[in-house]
Amino acid sequence: MREERITSRQNPLLRHVKKLLTSRSYRQQCREYAGDGTKLLEEALRWDAGVKTIIAAETVVLPPVPDTVRVARVPMDVMESVSQMQTPQGAIFLCALPRPEPLHLTGGCLILDGIQDPGNVGTILRTADAMEVPVVLAEGCADPYSPKTVRATMGAIFRTRPQMAGREEIAAACRAAEIPLIATALSERSVDIRTLPLERAAVVIGSEGRGVSPELLALSQQQAIIPMNPRCESLNAAVAATIVLWQMRGTR
Repeated sequence: MREERITSRQNPLLRHVKKLLTSRSYRQQCREYAGDGTKLLEEALRWDAGVKTIIAAETVVLPPVPDTVRVARVPMDVMESVSQMQTPQGAIFLCALPRPEPLHLTGGCLILDGIQDPGNVGTILRTADAMEVPVVLAEGCADPYSPKTVRATMGAIFRTRPQMAGREEIAAACRAAEIPLIATALSERSVDIRTLPLERAAVVIGSEGRGVSPELLALSQQQAIIPMNPRCESLNAAVAATIVLWQMRGTR
């Protein structure tokens, strides 16, 4: 493990880290993303997430780190100036951003459509990992590699990496693989999700505010609803996804 000491807040590495923490376009340009927290760092190292650099407070005890990883020690006040957490744990790490791959769909997958809240996206990815269900992110979703989303996944992002694709591409992939595309929606066409073979389908969850996009609604073969008290209009997106994931797992 190679260690160096940084004391200046204007150090190029720290400026680079700040941009990775705040800019999606910069992450994509550099093909890197940042995670914040000692527990997340342990998970990233455990699951071989491509950790390249660690910035750690001087008093933090690090887990075993490969010799190829750059380690920079900083005073705690410098760590606080870089971290976005109210109470920094004392370690920020940089990982290689996974390269985009051709979309591959299987029956029993979840499609997220326009879910912008990183906490919701991260929670869904964490739950899908627990249920062993693959996830695809359509347009308008929060960046799965933003620090808030990474933190909300609690390490799931290092184990089961989500795919990202356009709506038309998703629909075309479903047709090619003969996978029914089911959109969750409150409409006269919707049927109870408990009556559908979700284990063979691609199920779309939309945002809380707008629901599934008109494009994917039009491209879907079926619309489904989660039965609930009629006085309730909708559920939190992460809660709705969890119910769908549980039903999908239960019908396997």
